[in-house]
Amino acid sequence: MWPEAFDPCPDITTSVSGVAPLVTHVERALGTPTASLHVGLGGCPWSCGRGGGGSGRVGTTLSGGWEDGWARGLMGLCPSSLLQILSNARLFLENLIKYGILVDPIQVVSLFLKDPYSWPALCLVIGELGAKEGLGWRRDRAGLLLHVVNLATILCFPAAVALLLESITPVGSVLALMVYTILFLKLFSYRDVNLWCRERRAKAKAAPAGKKANGGAAQHPVSYPDNLTYRDLYYFLFAPTLCYELNFPRSPRIRKRFLLRRLLEMLFLTQLQVGLIQQWMVPTIQNSMKPFKDMDYSRIIERLLKLAVPNHLIWLIFFYWFFHSCMNAVAELMQFGDREFYRDWWNSESVTYFWQNWNIPVHKWCLRHFYKPMLRRGSSKWVARTGVFFASAFFHEYLVSVPLHMFRLWAFTGMMAQIPLAWIVSRFFQGNYGNAAVWLTLIIGQPVAVLMYVHDYYVLNYEAPVAGA
Repeated sequence: MWPEAFDPCPDITTSVSGVAPLVTHVERALGTPTASLHVGLGGCPWSCGRGGGGSGRVGTTLSGGWEDGWARGLMGLCPSSLLQILSNARLFLENLIKYGILVDPIQVVSLFLKDPYSWPALCLVIGELGAKEGLGWRRDRAGLLLHVVNLATILCFPAAVALLLESITPVGSVLALMVYTILFLKLFSYRDVNLWCRERRAKAKAAPAGKKANGGAAQHPVSYPDNLTYRDLYYFLFAPTLCYELNFPRSPRIRKRFLLRRLLEMLFLTQLQVGLIQQWMVPTIQNSMKPFKDMDYSRIIERLLKLAVPNHLIWLIFFYWFFHSCMNAVAELMQFGDREFYRDWWNSESVTYFWQNWNIPVHKWCLRHFYKPMLRRGSSKWVARTGVFFASAFFHEYLVSVPLHMFRLWAFTGMMAQIPLAWIVSRFFQGNYGNAAVWLTLIIGQPVAVLMYVHDYYVLNYEAPVAGA
């Protein structure tokens, strides 16, 4: 039913054979071919200053070969793909004829600058919680208590501000909560890795003289506790990863042309997403309110299918914008060598494979700090996997319900539904049928959640006040 979770410490390099087709296809559609692709080499996520491991490998740059990808993509453009392009073009032209041009970049500013309080102050509570060498048991307990209080504050403080301060817009709240959520995951990893290193150091001291616990001399310039500096902490907080290491792989220099391409992609794709949302999604969602109010199921299904096309297109553009353009731009600025932000999730033949490969930073964090620790504490694999999905469902609901000031649990239910869905797909669909089932859930599932939240938000904020008046 479930494939084995991959080991985060393999001594292998990352293949780009699966990444190239998607990047080539998307960039061909955007008209911006890529000359190089950064891929980090796999390695042990925490080295504690020992030899070997991931931090001893340097991320590489795989260049060239993209012209062949263009040729293969053009030769492989089948008639069904052409029909899909023409069909979507017809829908887009129909939208333009019916509504005219609705794109208004100035209107987007109102989502953030409704008033001066629309941007919550990101006063992050950052403390150096890695316990120092020589702390006793009592101080370790105090450090753990401070760590728990700090993490709880990171999640609860922005949520309280978003719920109590009415002048904060939902979009501003989402961005603020995302920053705090990333900070939560990073500090959790930071504390865990330093704890593991401290325990390893204590074992090394207790080992007999003349023997080395790690089997050899350290190959890296930084080892515990020399890493407990604000410079090291803040580099990790801004690095495009959620898993802390004492020695991250680094690239030798900043490539200005590569960085410029990523920045131009970020700018262009941001405008494209905003335009598609204003022109295509907003009218469709607005026209879906009456069928929901009348409970006209045939019209609801028609609106759902009509919304699925722009929603999925925007989701694909967002994936490329965030995981390829944004994260590579940040990595290039920080000379961060590990560029494995995603794998070939588009080839997924099971739901499990999709969740393991579409968001590598989050998957590695869950595997390293949640799944494997639960196994070490005696939990079964099924319980550990269910726990991972439960944690993911909580954060999905946290990032949606708090900004909207309503708790409907649609995101939570959708994430928990992935558990039985994964069993159904793996049990009854194999090969291409499994891949089709995964894509179908992506295309249909997301607009269902969007319509449910928009409908409830509309009823709560517009119909309810009118009825009360």
